[in-house]
Amino acid sequence: MNFLTIGHRGVMGIEPENTLRSFVAAEQAGLDVIELDLHLSKDGALVVMHDADVDRTTDGTGPIAEKTLAELRALDAGRGERVPVFEEVLDAVKCPLQAEIKDEAAARALSEVMHRRDLLARVEVSSFHDEAIAEIARLVPGVRTALIASRYGTDIVDRAVEAGARTVCLNIRRLTLEIVEHARKADLRIIGWVVNTQDHLRLVRALELDGATTDYPEIKRTGRFTA
Repeated sequence: MNFLTIGHRGVMGIEPENTLRSFVAAEQAGLDVIELDLHLSKDGALVVMHDADVDRTTDGTGPIAEKTLAELRALDAGRGERVPVFEEVLDAVKCPLQAEIKDEAAARALSEVMHRRDLLARVEVSSFHDEAIAEIARLVPGVRTALIASRYGTDIVDRAVEAGARTVCLNIRRLTLEIVEHARKADLRIIGWVVNTQDHLRLVRALELDGATTDYPEIKRTGRFTA
């Protein structure tokens, strides 16, 4: 498989994260996959936002789970963008998606959309939470899953295998050759994040990872030349 460049929340280094504007920019820049984050609104909509509350990325305050979709729609998510729902992203861009879920409730909501829209080939589901990965795998047989970790050791490989994940998405700042070798023995794909500098890109290439998650589209352009 070719080296993948994954747009982190679209291209959040230059556009408001997790907005349609950011996702369209990522696709236009030629990124291979778009990563996004999913939460459930008070009325059960799959909304695209990273944090559990709206404070950092909008002009509102409070938890997503305590707001209806209509209330979330009224917020400015940056440069006049509105908080999108997952289905809008599916229609706005055509490239593959990596959808991060925060819990089992989001897994159940996502599974319904995946069945309804026949997304098995297009959407990989990721999470920091083993139980969320296991739940989506139960609900959507054959789904591709990825376990994410920020602070980890070689145990991340055992966790991924136990949860049925095919990929590990790992904080590049903590990644070691030992962990890479352990993951390869378990036949796991490895994605490094967040890769925003040439030094980190060179490390990704030296460790022969399968891809890099980045905030900036320039990484896509320079990645093919970096040894």
